[in-house]
Amino acid sequence: MTRTIEVRSSVELPAKRTDIELHTADGLTLVGELAVPDGTAPVATLVTLHPLPTAGGFMDSHILRKAAARLPALADLAVLRFNTRGTSSPRGTSGGSFDDGVDERLDLDAAMRFVEENNLPHPWLLGWSFGTELALKYGLEHNIDGAMLLSPPLHRASEAELAAWATNSVPLVALIPEFDDFLRPAEAREKFHVVPNVELIEVPGGKHLWVGESQVRRVLNEIVAHVNPAKAPLPETYVVD
Repeated sequence: MTRTIEVRSSVELPAKRTDIELHTADGLTLVGELAVPDGTAPVATLVTLHPLPTAGGFMDSHILRKAAARLPALADLAVLRFNTRGTSSPRGTSGGSFDDGVDERLDLDAAMRFVEENNLPHPWLLGWSFGTELALKYGLEHNIDGAMLLSPPLHRASEAELAAWATNSVPLVALIPEFDDFLRPAEAREKFHVVPNVELIEVPGGKHLWVGESQVRRVLNEIVAHVNPAKAPLPETYVVD
């Protein structure tokens, strides 16, 4: 017997979900989860980087949790989430302590090594707030297909680190909320001028935390439109066997 469910709120669609551990070059163990499509191979991989842990960000921050809950089933994407050093969530606490985006470079290294070792295809970085800083500062050190930035504050990434994205062909996409707490569209256009190839997407009515189902759907649809456009736009219902 089949039933149709509405895709919204905290719904979790079918996927193969595995608790994982990442091991950093400085000896730390980071906890995380890999969600992949159930019964088919993923066509691409989202390596997620969560918001600021000292402000409550972690691997379960709602956009990242909903990406893992929906996108393996709806868009054939693998979603890798993990707690950076010193960060806690229901999954557990990663070793080490918060280093303000410095030694977190090794955390991203560990995640990308996991992607390579497990033959996960076409990785894209998906950073949110603090996570965008890690993507901008260190993403080009890795073999990625692209990077998506949600609410980038640009507090830690330098102009030189931004400008490095202009000298390669890796796509860079930034979603800028109209009412962001840290970086609004006009300022984003000014600060990203050193990356003329960046795709800036200004989101009317958007806020830094992307609260509300309409904002969640906008973010997830933008992700899929860039990473696996054949699956965009996402359906709002799902048939369960």
